[in-house]
Amino acid sequence: MAIRGGPGCSKQPTRKQCESVRPAAVRATWQPRESSSQGQCCMWIEGARIFWAEENVSLLFKLYCLTVMTLVAATYTIALRYTRTSDKELYFSTTAVCITEVIKLLLSVGILAKETGSLGRLKTSLRENVLGSPKELMKLSVPSLVYAVQNNMAFLALSNLDAAVYQVTYQLKIPCTALCTVLMLNRTLSKVQWISVFMLCGGVTLVQWKPAQATKVMVEQNPLLGFGAIAIAVLCSGFAGVYFEKVLKSSDTSLWVRNIQMYLSGIVVTLVGVYLSDGAEIKEKGFFYGYTYYVWFVIFLASVGGLYTSVVVKYTDNIMKGFSAAAAIILSTIASVMLFGLQITLTFALGTLLVCVSIYFYGLPRQDTTSIQQAETASKERISGV
Repeated sequence: MAIRGGPGCSKQPTRKQCESVRPAAVRATWQPRESSSQGQCCMWIEGARIFWAEENVSLLFKLYCLTVMTLVAATYTIALRYTRTSDKELYFSTTAVCITEVIKLLLSVGILAKETGSLGRLKTSLRENVLGSPKELMKLSVPSLVYAVQNNMAFLALSNLDAAVYQVTYQLKIPCTALCTVLMLNRTLSKVQWISVFMLCGGVTLVQWKPAQATKVMVEQNPLLGFGAIAIAVLCSGFAGVYFEKVLKSSDTSLWVRNIQMYLSGIVVTLVGVYLSDGAEIKEKGFFYGYTYYVWFVIFLASVGGLYTSVVVKYTDNIMKGFSAAAAIILSTIASVMLFGLQITLTFALGTLLVCVSIYFYGLPRQDTTSIQQAETASKERISGV
């Protein structure tokens, strides 16, 4: 959901000006930003989502954002599945997760440098918010650890499940995130959203009832282990996303500063994971054992894709993101049939359809009853005045 139009758009808006264009449905951290050619001036951060007060954006640009998000999600899943099932020497997934954190850190520092505008202000920001804030680093180490587990579980899941099955099942992150939001942020879900959650769970159950098999994959797989890995991944995704949102709301600290704090902790956590999981083999074979161009492409998608999607998502709403998730599932299914010989079953097709429909309904905007209540109050006042 993007916020468009409204009063208070100045070059350096005040909190009061930004609050005047913030709908009641968005309860997120306020941050001022200078206006650009698109007219953005007020930004709110809510989890991985960024809300702006902005002028109308062209439909063509929205479609571009939608296409990028869809291709990133589908391509990452297919590419990762390919690297885990090819007949080449298998790389260490823990090292790939670690390198991804390093690249994300470097990209976040670069974006923060552009945001601050000068090297001096960048150094000051890093000194105050990173080196001088050990408590904040410890606070961000919690989602770092959880995200590290999630990313490693994604590698394990795609080593044992087809990309299309993974893409559908991974949508369980929606009800998991919804539950964490209710418990940790005291929010409420609409009736339609609760129905969508149960629909999604039903669709995933159908997909997993008789998992579709890939005839061209010769490596040994354990579907039960893959589903267990996805279950852990979606739990981690829901908790870490809501926890990070809560941290963002606790202060007006820049999103990119928070990312830097989290990625620094993430590098330490993933390095510990590398040592504990594959330390002995890495000493023997090397840190980059089994790496190919495809592996580097997966790392590129995981690091750049996530940051890029979080930036362009400000131009889209929940309905478009729902279409993007559904389109990514369809593309992953088509690619799995062509590349891995996936045999689609009736239960898989019905379950996938149910998941796509539930994503759409879950993303529908909630009815804003504020204006209705105000109108009813005014009507009552007029009646009582008569």
